[in-house]
Amino acid sequence: MNLFELKRTLNLTIKNQFGWKTKRKIVVFSVDDYGNVRMGSKEARRQMQLEGLDTESNRFDKLDALEDAEDLEQLYDSLSSVKDKNGKSAIFTTFSLPANPNFEKIIASNYSEYFFETLSETHQKIKGYENVLELIHEGVEKKLIFPEFHGREHLNIKTFLELLRKKDKEILCAIDNKSYASISSKPFPNISYASAFGFESFSEVENHKKILVDGLNLFEEVYGYRARHFTAPETHAHGSLEELLQKEGIDFIDTDFIKREHQGEGTYKKSFNYLGKKNKFKQRYILRNCVYEPLLMPNLNWEDYCMKQIEIAFKFNKPANISSHRVNFSGHIESSNRDKGLKGLRGLLKKIVEKWPEVEFMTTREVGDLMNQQK
Repeated sequence: MNLFELKRTLNLTIKNQFGWKTKRKIVVFSVDDYGNVRMGSKEARRQMQLEGLDTESNRFDKLDALEDAEDLEQLYDSLSSVKDKNGKSAIFTTFSLPANPNFEKIIASNYSEYFFETLSETHQKIKGYENVLELIHEGVEKKLIFPEFHGREHLNIKTFLELLRKKDKEILCAIDNKSYASISSKPFPNISYASAFGFESFSEVENHKKILVDGLNLFEEVYGYRARHFTAPETHAHGSLEELLQKEGIDFIDTDFIKREHQGEGTYKKSFNYLGKKNKFKQRYILRNCVYEPLLMPNLNWEDYCMKQIEIAFKFNKPANISSHRVNFSGHIESSNRDKGLKGLRGLLKKIVEKWPEVEFMTTREVGDLMNQQK
């Protein structure tokens, strides 16, 4: 066991001792970034490289792109390759976004304003994507994926507008290539360019309320039902937004075991959380206790490593909530990346059902409802 694995094992041993427990062997996949336009295409990546942007250092910039039909069809094949004790296939809770930048309108404004469009509008603009939303709905019907809310879009509007104001060459190049990737400029020290709910001053949190309400309504429009579970892009939304989220139908919120929450002006507050913990609005916190990120450390045997994490979760009577990202299974830029990622996923799923034939595959929503039923 290397140092990375040892530290992770120790952290999981501590984390899994607290919170809601069950004797049932439950496996959940929490997979972020579906619906998000990152790198527009392989040609866009090449053009951005030629203009001096770094498209290689970050795995998301290099390989992540809006899921296409082949991504979904092959993912469905992989998830349906196994069955749990109840005859159900594995299922991804896909934390998804219903909107993306409207690049054409931004360009038409002479790069001075921000506009967004719905995911269905984005699909209709890109050749070969016309039937992708139908495929997403098909995956939901077949219980292979289940989208939940990941924000309205995967970007920080304050940062976006500031970079436009400065005519930052990286963001202008990205926009011209129908992408939002490979941006190194950071005009605000406490905000990442992809962190939708990051802020400098606490007063900015008020602007996030409209984004959340818009996003949740658009989510229902795009995906066909109201979201009940929320995880914010990159950094957590501030806790003061939880009351609004509760009123808008969010019952479950992703968080960390030790949450480090920005309070504004670079000051932070830490809080301790555990699976099933309730806030004052009776929402439950959901924690991820396993990781499957094969692109993060390519030389690590991620199948075996994830199996060890699941084993630790089950040892402490916890559901195994496996955290991952779409990029691991994304093939629009490089089909070989998807092939490798799905081969590993199939191997992991096979090992899970062989080692624990009593396993049950669930969505995060189903686990949350189970916690509420058992109290």
